[in-house]
This record gives sequence, structure tokens and C-alpha cells, in this order.
Amino acid sequence: MNIYLQIIIQFLFSGLATVGYAICINIPREALLAGGLTGSIGWIIYWYCYQFACLGKVSSSLISAFSVGLISYGLAYYKKMPTTLFNIPALVPLVPGATAYQAVRAMVSGQFVNSVRLFLMVLMMIGAIAMGYMMAQVVIELAHQRTT
Repeated sequence: MNIYLQIIIQFLFSGLATVGYAICINIPREALLAGGLTGSIGWIIYWYCYQFACLGKVSSSLISAFSVGLISYGLAYYKKMPTTLFNIPALVPLVPGATAYQAVRAMVSGQFVNSVRLFLMVLMMIGAIAMGYMMAQVVIELAHQRTT
């Protein structure tokens, strides 16, 4: 498949997933498009890092969550809204749901070594997402301290 078509498909479906989740948790309409854009950009960064930069899932999650954190803070400042309206839905495409499903499936089918490996991968990816977002918060806080 053409790389440009892949990028468009990844961008659109991650944006739809983000907006769909944002609607489910009652995000205001004014924040839906910006939140969807943030989720799409975060997912494209993850996808690029994993597919083309030869980084692992954990490193890609860290970089993507850091980017989502920075973008959501910028949008919150621009739109004069809380950051949680943008970052919570935008982090949803990064959640390792398929890996968690594979871990549970491996455990149920008796493949305990494989299930432990997959559960550890899920934990590392979740930790990387949290760490990336916290790093963005620290960078923003340091930037605020320098300007005041």
C-alpha cells in the first residue's frame, strides 16, 4: 500500500477514535476537533517511531505521550480550556488494548510464559505513556517559571 495512503488512514481513524471517546465522556463541542487532531498527531508520531524509526513500542509510546502533552497544553492555552479536555481523549489511541487482549488470551490458553511477557509489555507501555505525559508537564512548568 502507498505510504501516503497509510498515513491518511492512520490519521483519520485515530482521529475518529479520539473524537468518539471524547463524545462518550462528554467533552464540549468546542474541544472535539482540537482533541481529535491531538489524538491523530500523537498516534502518527507513535506509528512513525515504531514503523520507520525502528524504536520499540515502549519508546514510541513515551515520545508520543510527550508530544500529546505538549500539544494539549498549547491547545489549552490557545482555546482557554482545561488541558484534560484534550489530553485524556488524545492518549486513548496509545493505550495497548490489543496487547492486553493477547496477554489474557495467552494466559487462558495456558501459555503462561508468553502471557507474562505480554503483561510486562503492557505495563511498560502504560508506564511510558504516564512518564511521557509527566515529562511534558515538567517541561511546561519549567517554561512557565522562566517566563515569570
